[in-house]
Amino acid sequence: MTINTQKTPRLLQMVCALSLMVLLPIAITAAPSTISPTVQAGEATGMLSVDRIYDMPALTGPSPVGLKLSPDGKRLTFLRGTAQQSQVLDLWQYDIASGKESLLVASQSITQGKEEVSDEEKARRERQRIASLQGIVEYFFSDDGQQLLFPVNGALYLHTLSSGVTKRISDPEKGAISDPKFSPKGRFVSFVRMQNLYAIELKTDKEIALTQSGGGTVSYGVAEFVAQEEMDRFTGYWWSPDEKHIAVQRIDEAKVPIAKRFEIYPDRTEIIEQRYPKAGTTNVESSLFVLPLSAPEKLTPIALRADGIDPNDFYLSRVQWADAERLSFQLQSRNQQLLVLMQYALKSANAVALLREESASYVSLHDQLHFFSKLPSGIKHAHAAPAFLWSSESSGYQHLELRAGDGSKIASLTQGPWEAENLLAVDAKRGMVYLSGNRDDPHQRQIYRLDLAAAARASSDAERAKALTQISQGVGTHQAVFARDARVYVDTYSDVLTPPQVRLHRADGKQLSVIESNTVDADHPLFAYRAALTMPEYGELSGDTQRLSYRLFKPRNFDPSKKYPAIVYTYGGPSVQVLQRQWDARWGLLMQHFAQQGYVVFNLDNRGSSRRGKAFEAAIYRKMGGPDVADQLAGVRWLSQQPFVDSKRIGVTGWSYGGYMTLHILAQGGDLLRAGAAGAPVTDWSLYDTHYTERYMDLPANNLDGYRQGLVATHLAGLRARLFLVHGMADDNVLFLNSTQLMSQLQQSGVAFELMTYPGMKHGPSDNPTRRHVFGGMVDFFARELRPETGN
Repeated sequence: MTINTQKTPRLLQMVCALSLMVLLPIAITAAPSTISPTVQAGEATGMLSVDRIYDMPALTGPSPVGLKLSPDGKRLTFLRGTAQQSQVLDLWQYDIASGKESLLVASQSITQGKEEVSDEEKARRERQRIASLQGIVEYFFSDDGQQLLFPVNGALYLHTLSSGVTKRISDPEKGAISDPKFSPKGRFVSFVRMQNLYAIELKTDKEIALTQSGGGTVSYGVAEFVAQEEMDRFTGYWWSPDEKHIAVQRIDEAKVPIAKRFEIYPDRTEIIEQRYPKAGTTNVESSLFVLPLSAPEKLTPIALRADGIDPNDFYLSRVQWADAERLSFQLQSRNQQLLVLMQYALKSANAVALLREESASYVSLHDQLHFFSKLPSGIKHAHAAPAFLWSSESSGYQHLELRAGDGSKIASLTQGPWEAENLLAVDAKRGMVYLSGNRDDPHQRQIYRLDLAAAARASSDAERAKALTQISQGVGTHQAVFARDARVYVDTYSDVLTPPQVRLHRADGKQLSVIESNTVDADHPLFAYRAALTMPEYGELSGDTQRLSYRLFKPRNFDPSKKYPAIVYTYGGPSVQVLQRQWDARWGLLMQHFAQQGYVVFNLDNRGSSRRGKAFEAAIYRKMGGPDVADQLAGVRWLSQQPFVDSKRIGVTGWSYGGYMTLHILAQGGDLLRAGAAGAPVTDWSLYDTHYTERYMDLPANNLDGYRQGLVATHLAGLRARLFLVHGMADDNVLFLNSTQLMSQLQQSGVAFELMTYPGMKHGPSDNPTRRHVFGGMVDFFARELRPETGN
């Protein structure tokens, strides 16, 4: 999820709150009584139990991840676990010519079943949302496609495809490594160790210290906390295409406040000290250098300056080489209302601004920058060479643009009330661009091919639309990975009732082969339960200011003459869309379980959620907990008026931002709701980091009333529903402090609530026994509070 927060505990408040937990009477749920039906019983009835949803073999079936097409176009590689250990990943390949699949590297052969991950790498995996995975969790191809690189247990391993030999190339005794990469031509392997950047020359096995002064609060080649957590930037160094230079970021955390937080485990309590920039405080000091590989000690600083951006308070959001002589970087103002794309020339050592994006709310970051070595054929422009692709929300929706080398706009390539979301591949030779988006349905993700020249010369929206062709097939969500030459791509497809399926396609969309059909046949784990799954209904209702999309799961064997209890599942925050038509192995199957148990299940995408245009998402700017909650309450009112819904038995649940929404819906909804289960909830935006919080709420000093209204505590007088609160006691994303503060406030107000805390759990349950307990507890809570009729 994208709440992405790790906050500063106030030690005294936490101790007081923990004491209050002991001294004041609150209801604490025991192990749920309704989560122990056997798998065999579920298979016999076709009904999903919580035990079965979070058990092995996974109901999703075989679902490879980390899909990559090799640079030479000969093989597809991917990561996959076994049926019984789906989170322990091995490296596999699919030979495109022969159609044969084979195991390349079994992680067990390296780890011997022992996972040893450094604290730094654990934190990095948390930021990448892969903390629950083990074994080989990431890997990289060499430029010629003949070797693979991957980190395991803090060491680097190199696998040669021709020989099948895997060898360790780094010494873990020197320290754990992170962020490994092949150099562009494959002659070197680089990585970060002990706050410095290193490279290994593969021909000689010689290790080179590229930087040596990292230590203390200073690190080289490392992306700072908010870059990883909020900007989707996980690296702090970038190779030039000719391997002669490396751009490297230097960060100094000296001025960032030290936060102390508890992590409570079953057998110990740890006090973690972390340089954490909460809203309104100081960020890291960031610098950018270019170092020559031949003389790494000669770091050349790049002036990170642009008109309108404070040189002492900014974000380095993106860095990318245009070619061997030009480096681009993006500077974002502290308030995120200005983004400047800069270009630095190595020969002149000068940086110039290519373009500026400005917004009255915030400018969204993206990864849709692509530089052409020359202008594609069929396009003419006086200042075009070299040109680049860029993405902008200036029209109100995210769309692709073609820009000249000086930054001037040549043409808008896509247009209309939809989102051109991801730039997937560019075939400059054939003048084709491949992207994903939601042109015809905001809840789907399809793959499109864009004729670059036709789009650039289009003089009307109709002509521009003709230049764009949908190449994916099937209602739902398509996620594509293209080969380097864009001749083929692999498509992972799913919808609400279809687990992920993987197929290889030609660039025009024609299917070449099935990599993983994941057919729900008699041997599939989902087979016994498929017939009892419910296809939801989609529709629209009137909110306070506009039409809002909803989704409705009706109970199994639905009888319109009956009145059913209802559960609202929400997330509601930026960058997420609940109604997206895709397979959801966790919440999606849990919603199916609720429907089978006699509940109506309701979802609504409120203002503030994504994929509906900038105005829709930015409606919550400076007022989180306002328009987003108003929309959800409009949905609850609509739901309560349906003739098949018992308006006296409506509940709500969500996790993280969804937990925050749950609390606000309960507190602002008054008697509309009877019960709510809030998982790992946000309760106070002042506890959140700078980049996320200030993007949507502005700086605290500039928006005192907005922060006050966003506090859950501000609205607690309206809380009359039953509350079940759930939180991990080692959460480093939405800190446990959010819940302990709420506990104290509820206790001081004399409000009874139920509580379940999880020693050692981070932001969400990462193992199936914990998942069964977490979600089983929620199921049990709603069964007691909403009392659905059984046998529906």
